[in-house]
Amino acid sequence: MPGKRSISQQIVISGVGGQGVLFVTRLLAEAAILKGLRVFTSETHGMAQRGGTVLSHLKVGAFSSPLIRAGNADGLLALKANSLAQHGYYLKPGAWAVVNRSQDVTIDADVSAYIVDAERLAKQIQNPKSVNLILLGFALAAASAKTENHIFCQMEDVETVLELRMAKNKTMLDDAVKALEAGFKSFK
Repeated sequence: MPGKRSISQQIVISGVGGQGVLFVTRLLAEAAILKGLRVFTSETHGMAQRGGTVLSHLKVGAFSSPLIRAGNADGLLALKANSLAQHGYYLKPGAWAVVNRSQDVTIDADVSAYIVDAERLAKQIQNPKSVNLILLGFALAAASAKTENHIFCQMEDVETVLELRMAKNKTMLDDAVKALEAGFKSFK
């Protein structure tokens, strides 16, 4: 499309089975598709077992393979605090990380780290399974506050995807949007 800037972004989403790592990946992939962008996704570990490590790769742009190499990721969504230690090596200098944690974390000086206690927020909205959407909402807010190196999509794009996916279940849609908004609003 004329005037449309080229998007090239690689994001790692990390957590454990049952947290919704693949759901967040799918939401972001579908948001890219709605925007007319090319997208690759791949999960590389343990989704068959609840509680096992799950790592998902998301590439948006003109890539030819789905896996992200170490030191090349633009961002990391870490649904568990230890996911940063486990998978932070994927991040390139100047990248960002959004981490679900109640306390500060130590991270390489070349990476912008954002911390959110998504589990506490999930309890506040009485939806303990919504940590993934809260973290995503927070990441979208952090991205909207930056002028460069931000996520390729916006809050409205993800809300549209949720509406399309959950159109037949209004209660589930309302809960999902509430969680996404709780994360977005918690960014300071």
